[in-house]
Amino acid sequence: MDFAIFFIQCLNALQYGLLLFLIASGLTLIFGIMGVINLAHGSFYMLGAYMSYALAPMVASILGGGFFTTLLVGLIFSVILGYLLEWIFFSFLYEREHLQQVLMTYGLILVFEELRSILLGDDVHSVETPKFLDVSIPLNAVLTYPLYRLFMSGICLVLALGMWLVFKRTRLGMMIRAGTSNREMVQSLGIDITLLYRTVFASGVALAAFAGMISAPVSSVYPGMGSSVLIICFVVVVIGGIGSIRGAMLASLLVGLVDTFGKLLLPQISGMLVYVLMAFILLWRPNGLFKD
Repeated sequence: MDFAIFFIQCLNALQYGLLLFLIASGLTLIFGIMGVINLAHGSFYMLGAYMSYALAPMVASILGGGFFTTLLVGLIFSVILGYLLEWIFFSFLYEREHLQQVLMTYGLILVFEELRSILLGDDVHSVETPKFLDVSIPLNAVLTYPLYRLFMSGICLVLALGMWLVFKRTRLGMMIRAGTSNREMVQSLGIDITLLYRTVFASGVALAAFAGMISAPVSSVYPGMGSSVLIICFVVVVIGGIGSIRGAMLASLLVGLVDTFGKLLLPQISGMLVYVLMAFILLWRPNGLFKD
């Protein structure tokens, strides 16, 4: 393996890890902070990808916009969807047993899959890469790297920094952390914990949907794409530590490295390497890498 190929694989691992963080951070918000086992989180990623496919022609004809306008419209729709889902369904699950949470969120997976099939069919769809990003950067005389993948990594880094600033430097982040530790005390201080949790859930849905929207030009759009993402995101949350944003970031990058180089160097067993990594980390630190 020469340096150019190694460098490309490092970039692929970074891009995959950052995209995983964007999805898993939404899951760790819902799972770690609100205590809800949300099996439907992968469906939000799928919905985001399908929105990027279905909204693009409508946004172009009605608003005259392009890629970024479609992202904005899809993000608004995903926030509204998350708010409504928390209000109608998830708000009743906080005091319920985990089995009831699993059953209801699994039911949502079936509902979303059926709606997707009815509205958009079961075919595989491609999403066009924005023309100004549909170029490649030369690395040597033979190898190049797509600019769009670097764009995805940059967006994920900006969002990760924004999340850190919100949680560590703002009043909203302070209220979310307090609500995680003691919900009753936060309510007694006059904070609307219901609105707070609704905001957190809508943000988690929006993060997963946004990840689906920006990854659609690279991965295409196809039925069941949320299922595999859900499993690997739970792995990230468990490795990083339930409820830990910085843990989710480190775990996502580790999973990205192991998965990318595993497929290159050990393709026969690459499918199990991520789970072997999880097993070793849990043997070393049963609560995950961090516990915020």
